Amino acid sequence: MGGLLLAALLALVSVPMAQAVWLGRLDPKQLLGPWYVLAVASREKSFAVEKDMKNVAGVVVTLTPENNLRLLSSQHGLEGCSQSVMELLKRNSGWVFENPSIGVLELRVLATNFRDYAIIFTQLEFGDEPFNTVELYSRTEVASQEAVGLFTKWSRGLGFLSQQQAQLQKDLTCAHKILPVLWCQALRKVVGAVCVAATRCSPRPHMPQKGYDQPFACHLGGLG
Repeated sequence: MGGLLLAALLALVSVPMAQAVWLGRLDPKQLLGPWYVLAVASREKSFAVEKDMKNVAGVVVTLTPENNLRLLSSQHGLEGCSQSVMELLKRNSGWVFENPSIGVLELRVLATNFRDYAIIFTQLEFGDEPFNTVELYSRTEVASQEAVGLFTKWSRGLGFLSQQQAQLQKDLTCAHKILPVLWCQALRKVVGAVCVAATRCSPRPHMPQKGYDQPFACHLGGLG
């Protein structure tokens, strides 16, 4: 499904024009940092069969020096947790990233409050199978009602059937392979914490540290 068809589908979803313009001017830096992926809608052929076995994934979004979007992800696979890195290039117009050479034709934000959640649309093509996904990104392991409602609205509005949607299993093992350490690294940059000695990190929503809202409390060796 190309850009024109996506535009037609988006027109069918009730989104205020002001919000569409607002998201069109989204600064990529507002998407940076660690996220949980808590829910997915997908048209991939195998998704309906496999969705009940899919666990919560972790994603860390950063920008490269060239202002490309870099996504480090950790998710459960057939051989346990697996990590992958994807680098996307920004299109000339609008807040859209892509890298057709690796099968990512489009990635864009459908909705966000710039703090707790983001609804992400991705158009993919692997081999001879083109499909698209809608994902619920959340800063915390439990999404807000607002975020879940928007995920459901967008998924249904874009024509995903119920069997093509899933709330992912609450197994955070793979997500926590990357999220706690990176949250601690981000916290260290802001408040000077020595997070290389962190022994564990536990979710704690909205714990402000000098203006930095981070959802993990890092328990450091000797510091508590």
